[in-house]
Amino acid sequence: MTERGGHCLCGATRYAFDPKAMTWQAICHCHDCQRATGAPFVGWLGVRNGGWRWTAQSPGAFVSSPGVTRYFCTTCGTSLAYYGERWPHETHFLAATLDDPQDYEPTAHVYTADALHWGEGRDDLPRFETLPKG
Repeated sequence: MTERGGHCLCGATRYAFDPKAMTWQAICHCHDCQRATGAPFVGWLGVRNGGWRWTAQSPGAFVSSPGVTRYFCTTCGTSLAYYGERWPHETHFLAATLDDPQDYEPTAHVYTADALHWGEGRDDLPRFETLPKG
């Protein structure tokens, strides 16, 4: 398979990786991911360091807790990646920032104790493909 990649909302910050360097794919429900992204849960994929690179504008970095750095586009603010000393040989990328997020296939949910009861879409609320009129 050829190289894959992703980018921020405005396209200024981009990354590329070798799919063979992927280590895992999961959906995280932890409070830190919720706060960092504003979403009830987040899809992540791990990529071995050395198997990926930034290909455009370098991202900004924010140390969100001891040993954890989160990367974001300095132009539009999109959260892009996570590095934690707990996993020193890999960097984690947000699945929704992939050029083709439909290729993402999570294999597990993690930190489910933090899951928001309304965050998984398992309800009887009406569903719309776009915003309803009115």
